[in-house]
Parts: sequence; structure tokens; C-alpha cells
Amino acid sequence: MARINDLIRQLEASDPALATEITREMRALSERRVFGLNFERHTPEQVELPGRPVRKGDKVNILPPRGEFPNKESKRIWLVDSIPIGKIKVASLIAHDDPDQTREVPIEDLVVVAEFRDPIFPGLVSTGKVERGGDKPFHTVINGENFQALEALLFTHRGKVDAVYIDPPYNTGARDWKYNNDYVESDDIYRHSKWLAFMERRLKLTGELLNPEKSVLVVTIDEKEFLRLGLLLQQVFPEARVQMVTSVVNPSGSARGDEFSRVEEFIFYVFFGKARALDAAISQTRDEGSGASVRPVRWTPLNRDGSDWQRQARPAMFFPVFVDPMTLRIEEVGSPISKDTDRSTVEGRSGLITVWPMKGDLEARWQTGPDRLRELLKKGAIRVTGVDEEKQTATIRYLTAGPLKKIEAGEIIVRGRNPDGSLDVRHSGEQMVRPRTVWNFKSHSARDFGSSPLTSFIPGRSFPYPKSLYAVEDTLRFVIKDNPNAVVLDFFAGSGTTGHAVMRLNKQDQGRRQCILVSNNEVSPEEQKALIGRGLRPGDPDWETWGICDYVTKPRILAAVSGDTPGGEPIKGEYKFTDEFPMAQGFEENAEFFTLTYEAPMRVQSNREFARIAPFLWLRAGSRGRRIDSLDNGWDVTDAYGVLEDLDRTDEFLEAMNSAPAARIAYLVTDEDRLFEAVTRDLPDGVEPVRLYQSYLSNFEIDAMRRVR
Repeated sequence: MARINDLIRQLEASDPALATEITREMRALSERRVFGLNFERHTPEQVELPGRPVRKGDKVNILPPRGEFPNKESKRIWLVDSIPIGKIKVASLIAHDDPDQTREVPIEDLVVVAEFRDPIFPGLVSTGKVERGGDKPFHTVINGENFQALEALLFTHRGKVDAVYIDPPYNTGARDWKYNNDYVESDDIYRHSKWLAFMERRLKLTGELLNPEKSVLVVTIDEKEFLRLGLLLQQVFPEARVQMVTSVVNPSGSARGDEFSRVEEFIFYVFFGKARALDAAISQTRDEGSGASVRPVRWTPLNRDGSDWQRQARPAMFFPVFVDPMTLRIEEVGSPISKDTDRSTVEGRSGLITVWPMKGDLEARWQTGPDRLRELLKKGAIRVTGVDEEKQTATIRYLTAGPLKKIEAGEIIVRGRNPDGSLDVRHSGEQMVRPRTVWNFKSHSARDFGSSPLTSFIPGRSFPYPKSLYAVEDTLRFVIKDNPNAVVLDFFAGSGTTGHAVMRLNKQDQGRRQCILVSNNEVSPEEQKALIGRGLRPGDPDWETWGICDYVTKPRILAAVSGDTPGGEPIKGEYKFTDEFPMAQGFEENAEFFTLTYEAPMRVQSNREFARIAPFLWLRAGSRGRRIDSLDNGWDVTDAYGVLEDLDRTDEFLEAMNSAPAARIAYLVTDEDRLFEAVTRDLPDGVEPVRLYQSYLSNFEIDAMRRVR
């Protein structure tokens, strides 16, 4: 080693860059394990970033001429030396591997390349949203490369994620996975090494996002990599407990040439801290193989959702309900008002919100009258599952005559009362058992409950091998059903099944779990051929339209929430198993869709990119309520957080923060330590001060430096 170090020092004088690369490779070799899982970690992973503006200093690929397929030369990396004045659309390039070789290339023929060790400074641009969940936190769908997205989430969710569910590439040798912008073929001798390096980098970031006190990582895989994955998980997370489950996902079998036909895949659970496998409700009156759990007792929405729902149709059923927003307890049921009386004239109750039956901005009616509602309240047969204090609305549900009769007959068991006074009920045929390590549930068939339902939600659009919705639902239920506020992340989101499953779990127990989905916008090989034949390239709008995220993930989540297909038609069919109801009913959830961008740090530091940084501030504050997208007045405060840019208006800002008891973060834009500390001292107790843009920029600079080491 001493002789090698001497040679490297000599090389530094003539070629510092090469000396640095050799030093890095030597360090990687010296750190390899004597025992355990060994693989090549040194290959720098890189991805193309179509649509990212080309700037001086960027690494780029030169796109092939339109109508031609990528070749070896198009994978070569160049450095943007300058963008000459007067030649706005032309860049001067220097070859990354040969500084003496230069070219001038139209900017439209370039695509920016990011290597895993390059610092990135991300932004987010909203591309749409759907709101049906009142004050619930938003689910988030991010279109971006998952490594860069994970780094971005370190700023917003470090140590805050309760569950990660991922279905990574299975590395079968088919053209379904790219490494360094190229498909990994079955004859690639470094195929397994590339896959392990690819996974290790993402798993290390995942470990920083998970809550160390109690969280779980779930990874699905097939027989091609399950042995290596098991060892990798143990090496990356030596402090965790790892267990593998075998799950039948294709009962009819999948051909494997002259091998046995495969019916199963494997699920690794990695438990951190106090996380554990939870007991599940299994029906004693049904074959266990037909489903993982029974249907819960249904609580019906109190808001009328059928014919004659308007206030005028039944004036006697238009009256206020007074709810404590902190305990979600109904404190009083008001009396009906005449059809000519303005509801705003009704006097409220101190500390309570006044809830009226509404459909958006239209006055509706309740399902039942005030006297009946008071009887239900005494019985505990009514409950509030969510409130929006700003809009003065709440989601109220009750037990109809059917479930109440089943309680009397003993078919539904009352286990006690919840903190809000409502009944804790379950079906009498339930048995709580610990799930076993071999699953053979009819509901987990990928063909029957993965591909088929996806066709109902987004007709005419396909996705290869989508997971059964109910399989993902059960996989998560067994570890997060005791956490109704869980944050769930899936950075191989694919068709969006994980987000869909989280929404179903919320509906079953009125939870407020939120899901973050990350998917790139890769176009399938078949579609690429057709698009290249039309003269299109990555970055062109007509190309990006066919990408996974824009074509499948986002439309699927939008359809699931709204109950309508992308064409505006009600979704046909019904959900099955644990919770059965029409798919067209949708979910009382909120979701917003974003595209990950890559910003210049100087523009961020000078406060010229606030609109693109703003979604990260909102995500860090819990992605709930109104987002602060601009600072026209120098400051703003919402229910969840506040931002102060003009420190001359600190007094106004502090007064607003004190009037927002649920706000937990204050972002302060200043370069001066003294001013930051002065404002921090006067913030309300329990509010976390975050300095902009120092905290944001240093987060990504430090992470990049750590990756190079």
C-alpha cells in the first residue's frame, strides 16, 4: 500500500483528477469485507435529467439525432465549459475523459447527467392536486429519480418515516431496469454487483429517513436476488431485526423454463426499535386463505349522500353540531333552523366548531334528525373522524339500525368506549392471531387483484406486474394498523398501489396516515421504439406524457381518490375483502402531485427560487393545510408553520405564530446569526426554528461530501 500511495502522489502533479479517482477506488478495495457480502461499489451511478436547464459546469450527454437510438457515443459524459454570449442556444463542451477534446453543441441536443456523488439542490413544482379529505394531511406523489428524491426527503423527513414499502427491480435480466442509463441484460457479468450497489445506496438513505425508535422497512423480491438482499439488509442495518415472509402471488404458477413453476415471492420485514408484527383479525367463520381479515363494522357518513340531499328537501334535518376540535367529541346537538334563516346568524359555542351539513359550498342535510342524533350520541353510536377548523367542517359517522340490531343480537361485540365516547366494536366472529410467515391468501393474487383493478381505474393503460392492492394493504396493516398517523414512503412507486392501500387502511379505521410516492418517468422499451420513430426524445412533452409517473402513477391515485377514470366516467366495480364498497365512491383523502426540479444554489440563497423550495417547507411541516407559496408581505403563517423573510416585520410574525397553536415550525430567512437567535428566543414553546437557506443548502452539500468519502 505504501508503494501505491507514493505512485498516487506522483500522479497528482500531472493528473489530479485521475489521482483522486484511483484513491477512491483503493479506499473502496481496502474497506471490502473479509466475510459477508462482497460486491463492486465503485461504479459511479448516474442518471439523465430531461428537462433540467443546462448550466455552465454541468455534466451532460449529447442526445442522438432525432429518429436514431442511443449509442455508445451518446452515453459519453461532457462538461459544459461555457454558454457563449450571443450564442444562447449553443454550449461549449469539454470531454470528461479527455480535456483536450472540445465541441460546440446546440443546447436542445444536450441532457444533464447527475452522478450519485454530485450535490443536488432540489425544488418541487406542483402539477395538480385533488382535495376530498378536509383537514387530513396530503398524500404526495413525486415525479423524479428516486436517489435524488430520497436526498431531498432528508431535508423534510429525516427520522420521521414510520414505514417504507418498496418493490424494487427484481434484476431478472429482462429489459426492466437501467443502471447508468442502460438496461442491465442477463449476460452482464456485473449484473448482481450493479444491483447490490444500486440498492445499498438507496437503503442507506432509507435508514436515515426511518424513525429509529419505531419503524419498519418492507422489501419485496423474487428468487433471483432474495439471498443477496437478505445479506445486504443485515449488513446495512445490523441494529435491526430481519424476518422473511413467503407470499403466494400467482396461484396458477409462472413458468421458469425447465425449472419448477413459481407461485410465490418473498417479503423482507426489517424492524427498527420497538416496531413489531401486529396481531390481525381473522374470521373464524371463513377460510383463512380467502383473505387476511374480516370486514370491519361500518360507520355510515352522517351527511346525506343520495337523492334529496339539499337543505330545502328536509329543512328539519339542517341543524348545527358542536364539536371539540381537540378531542373530536360531539359536545352538543343543536336545533333545526327555518329554511329562511341564514346559518351564519346561529351563535357558536366557545372553544367548539359549529358543523353544518354541507356539500362543498352548498347547504345539504343530515341523514337523521336532532332527537335521533342525541339518542345515538348517548349510546356512543356516533363519532367524529376529522375536523377542518379553518373551514368549520367535520367528518361525522354513525351506526345505522342494521349494526345496532347486530349489537343487540350479539353478532357485533362492544369492547368498550373510545376516548371520544364512541363505541369500540368488532364482529363476534373475529379472532386476533399473529400472521404467519407463509401467506396463501386469495386476495393476494397479482393477476386478479393487481392487473384487473388497475384496468378499471385507468382504462386502456397498462403497467407490468402490478401488485395486488389487497396484498400491499395487508403487508402494511400487519405493522402500522396501530398507528393511524403513520407516514409511509414508497420510492419505487410504480403504479401507485402503496398509496392506494394506505387510503384503504385510513377508511377502515378513520386514520390520517399519509403516503409519499416517488416514481421516475421512465418510458417502457416498447413505447421508446415508437416514440423514437416519431422523432421524439426524452424531455419532449409528447415523450414525457408516456412516462410511468405521468401516464400511470398520478392518474391511478387521482382516480382512486375521486372515484372517476381519467376520462371522467365513474369507476366500475367494487372493492373486495376487508372493506367492500363501490370504487366510484372514492376516498375522503387529499393528494398533490409534484415534479422534482434541480436548482442553482446561488439562486436559492438569494431567495429567487422560493416558489420551488416552498413545497419542501410545507412537507417538513406535515403536508397539511394551506401552503405558503409566496411572501408578498414579507411573512406568512398557516396552521402548521410560518415563514419570515422581512425581519423588520418580526413583531407581526411572532404575534401570528402565537395565534397558531398547531404551528410547529418557523422558517427564518437570514444570513445573520444574531438576528436568527433573537427571533428564535421569542418563538412560542415547542416551535422548531429552521434557518433559510443555510439549513436547506448545507443539508445537500454535507450529504454529497459524505457520499464521496
